[in-house]
Amino acid sequence: MAKVSPRTLSGFMELPPKEQMKMEAMMEILRRSYSLYGFTPLDTPVIESAEVLLAKGGGETEKQIYRFSKGESDLALRFDLTVPLAKYVAGHYSELSFPFRRYQIGKVYRGERAQRGRFREFYQADIDVIGDGKLDIINEAEIPAIIYSTFTRLGLKNFKIKVNNRKLLNGFYAMNGMSEKAGEIMRTVDKLDKIGEKKVKQLLVDEVKMYPDKAENVLDFMAITGSNAEVIARLEDYRGMDAQFDQGLDELITVTKYLADFGVPEENFALDLTIARGLDYYTGTVYETEMTRHPEIGSVCSGGRYDNLAEYYTDKQLPGVGISIGLTRLFYVLNEQGLLSDEIITAPCDALVLPMTEELGPAVAAATALRQGGVRTQLYGEKRKFKAKMSYADKLGAPFVVLLGEDEIREGLLSVKDMASGEQKKLSAEAAAAWIRAEVARRAASAVIKDE
Repeated sequence: MAKVSPRTLSGFMELPPKEQMKMEAMMEILRRSYSLYGFTPLDTPVIESAEVLLAKGGGETEKQIYRFSKGESDLALRFDLTVPLAKYVAGHYSELSFPFRRYQIGKVYRGERAQRGRFREFYQADIDVIGDGKLDIINEAEIPAIIYSTFTRLGLKNFKIKVNNRKLLNGFYAMNGMSEKAGEIMRTVDKLDKIGEKKVKQLLVDEVKMYPDKAENVLDFMAITGSNAEVIARLEDYRGMDAQFDQGLDELITVTKYLADFGVPEENFALDLTIARGLDYYTGTVYETEMTRHPEIGSVCSGGRYDNLAEYYTDKQLPGVGISIGLTRLFYVLNEQGLLSDEIITAPCDALVLPMTEELGPAVAAATALRQGGVRTQLYGEKRKFKAKMSYADKLGAPFVVLLGEDEIREGLLSVKDMASGEQKKLSAEAAAAWIRAEVARRAASAVIKDE
């Protein structure tokens, strides 16, 4: 039979064991961080009825979705975690307590062109707070605290959470008679960082068909910068011109006011009027987070407030606020730029037991004792020479090797070697477990990301 060449499809990621361990470490930090804020884990099916997934879709979404038939069923792979959440909340409404706070880390699928840093299968890490009829603005104010806490725990220091409000933008365009062109204007203004103010103004005039003075008004508004207090003071000049603008400004002031109470330093938070996000989706506060020393990576966490999560599945009003991290892409660019730490333990075990005698019983007992002592332990049972066994330990990256020869068996002790320092001690199984646990805990405190 002809052999099939092993290959991975374009746009799909397979990681070597050590890198997979780093990815798992990032996921574990996210889970712990989200749990600290009272979010419950949720897992939804990867495959859904195409009718369910496409209820809110169409356009580009329908072009990118992986859709297939099984018998008479029209099925599709989920393309994000938000639509399945909407279906879940609508279907389980009577069983949930509101506000419903959930986090989910799962794979999603998009049949777009695979390119550097963009994948067809990738992990998203989402949190959402869903209200029943109403959802207080305090939830929108808490989101920056969750982003700050999560990224700090990952090891990031140099990042900025950029915040805006869609009501503020919509109100500004309304007061200037630009509501019908708001979508086109925001899509064009979104190019400011890439092509600069002069070219954006030209596009607004030539393609959006705006009068030059109107284009100037838009760019002047978007250019409002400074400290958060300075930005708000400038925005106050527009108060009273449009009711929606005033509501958005009040919400932005409230979100900013609670920052200190939630423990978010001002250097990690900025009001940015260029942030628009989801033209037809978000209705209030919107967020984007960038690594300030690596702006070329783009937004690494984004989201915002929406007012009717499940309108395609129920008549109930279910407003929410949420954020999403494109975890696979973030991992890829961090790894590519050498920003993933080499200090965290990536071995599948903390201790590797190497028997030095033909009789394996004492080694089995030693491995069992270490596991009972809370140490992740692997027993090497292959009959190989000592050099080959140590070579395996090196390749595995085991932090500790436990050697068990005739002397150790006779003395009832274990020879434990710290592979990083070369230090070796003879200890009882209980003392060995305590030493290894303490050292592993110390090393586990290393951040996953090096943010120099």
